[in-house]
Amino acid sequence: MSIAALGSHRATGRTITEQFHAFDAHHPHIYKALEHLAARRLVAGAKRVSVKDLFEDLRRQLPDGVDGLNNNYTALYARRLLHEHPHWAQVFELRRRRAA
Repeated sequence: MSIAALGSHRATGRTITEQFHAFDAHHPHIYKALEHLAARRLVAGAKRVSVKDLFEDLRRQLPDGVDGLNNNYTALYARRLLHEHPHWAQVFELRRRRAA
């Protein structure tokens, strides 16, 4: 299977990035919650923040959860956080993306 095929969802044919943008547009409060959680950790003295950990904290905080909060989105949320908060660059470790 090609790397490009790994980045698309078999049911919809949409890439992870396309799915993320659709999810983010329908659930803007998720980004705001992740941003708040990250800021809170930094104020508390954290030197590194994992968006995966933030996802798990968010899942615990939301009593009914969020349908569609996909772990595939962690890297995209990390990149968005860094885009909007470049001063957090040393806090998040980003890896090279293999899929679109």
